[in-house]
Amino acid sequence: MDILLIGGGLAGLAAALDLTARGHRVAVVERKQYPFHKVCGEYVSNEVLPYLRCLGADPAALGPAAITQFQLSSPGGRTLSAPLDLGGFGVSRYALDDFLYRLAEQRGVVFYLKSTVTDVAYDAAADQHLVSLADGRQLAARVVLGTYGKRANLDRQLQRGFFAQRSPYLGVKYHLRLPGFRRDVIALHNFADGYAGISAIEEDKLCFCYLTTRANLRRHGTIPALEAAVLAQNPRLREILNAAEVLYPQPEVINEISFAAKQPVEQHILMVGDAAGLITPLCGNGMAMALHGAALAAAAAHDFLSHKTTRAGMESAYSQAWKAQFGARLRVGRAVQRLFGGPVLSELVVGGLRHWPGAVQALMRRTHGREF
Repeated sequence: MDILLIGGGLAGLAAALDLTARGHRVAVVERKQYPFHKVCGEYVSNEVLPYLRCLGADPAALGPAAITQFQLSSPGGRTLSAPLDLGGFGVSRYALDDFLYRLAEQRGVVFYLKSTVTDVAYDAAADQHLVSLADGRQLAARVVLGTYGKRANLDRQLQRGFFAQRSPYLGVKYHLRLPGFRRDVIALHNFADGYAGISAIEEDKLCFCYLTTRANLRRHGTIPALEAAVLAQNPRLREILNAAEVLYPQPEVINEISFAAKQPVEQHILMVGDAAGLITPLCGNGMAMALHGAALAAAAAHDFLSHKTTRAGMESAYSQAWKAQFGARLRVGRAVQRLFGGPVLSELVVGGLRHWPGAVQALMRRTHGREF
């Protein structure tokens, strides 16, 4: 085959649609069966809409929420609000990924579902990759894209530097119903050693997703105890936790979330989305970055497969394009994350930004892109 994508999330599915439309034979290896939930804030900047429409994958068919306003609260409950320049839409990964998967399958993309990649070896003589699956199958591909998300055992096999470093962060996500919550607002509520985002998705549901530390969870023992003792100290969060209807019994949880710098190319594999670099959830732009990264990787891979460039040229072009598009956003995201690390600093920052609305707009622009 021409292209193999390891991971069938947003980046993998968008790249698969893009490359198939360019005439290439594409396969995707995904360890789960669609549809499935993922820990994700489920807000997408409107910067991605022209690209999705170009792929014939307009998300309007899913009935997403239209989001135009941003709200931020300090741990003590002080709030500030600001308009979102481009705005965005809210849609669950459960619905969006399944939608893209079905489109890709209809258009001829081959899927290896409930399958795990255990090894990727590049054969220089044949100028192709040999990809090994856990069930013993081996797949050959001229180009491999790593589209598997934040962290995978493959990172260990590739000896990626960040994988050896323990990360203190974990993420938790629920879907909720909360009568009266405005469907045009994405709200970010700070608490001690973490923050929670809430925004509308399709139908009458909300996504509630928060980032905190393992130490915070260990201190309180269970997720319900953590929420009661820590998150509920913020009165905005207390209102949500007390009034909301939880729509599935157990939250989605992911551990070892790393915001460390990564490389966009590893051992001739083009890394895309969170596999290439994870922006802090505080900045709310991870889904858009995954889609934009897919567009960059698809263009670079197409030029190689069309004999317009060499493998080295493809890797260099993609790496440079990725860093130019996302490098500054990730650096700003890490800096912003540090501003909200503790209750006292968070109160000071929110208090100051309430009187400096231009700074809020500037920060949002620095962590978001333009339509593509």
